[in-house]
Amino acid sequence: MNDDTLRTRVGISADPLDPAAAYAEVADDRAGATVLFSGTVRNHSAGKTDIDHLEYEAYAEQVREKIDEIIAEARREWDVLHVVAEHRTGVVEVRGVSVLVAVSSVHRGAAFDCARYIIDELKKRAPIWKKEHWPGGAEWVEGA
Repeated sequence: MNDDTLRTRVGISADPLDPAAAYAEVADDRAGATVLFSGTVRNHSAGKTDIDHLEYEAYAEQVREKIDEIIAEARREWDVLHVVAEHRTGVVEVRGVSVLVAVSSVHRGAAFDCARYIIDELKKRAPIWKKEHWPGGAEWVEGA
């Protein structure tokens, strides 16, 4: 579906992410499927069981360009309607949402596959850095 009614939005912000708003943004009467991936901060990582928050830094302009590129690749592969991809910067507490990908499509297979591709490639290719914090320490960690 390559027409002017297809929407794409990429966001990078220190503001909290809103899964319900992303879901609503990709809503469409033509959609038979809407997939929402919400990446949340967990309390453990690589042998640490006491993570209390993460801190994200990003090269915002390049993040947008890279995610736009990833979404364009995904749109060439899967027939989807609308796509939203957002990532937080700054401090995100445990259970907080750090990344969102929302995709709507006529059929569920395309929505699932497209959303998975976008999140997987975003984690690999977008210039976003993560610092884990725990009581008494913190360190930058390598991404995917």
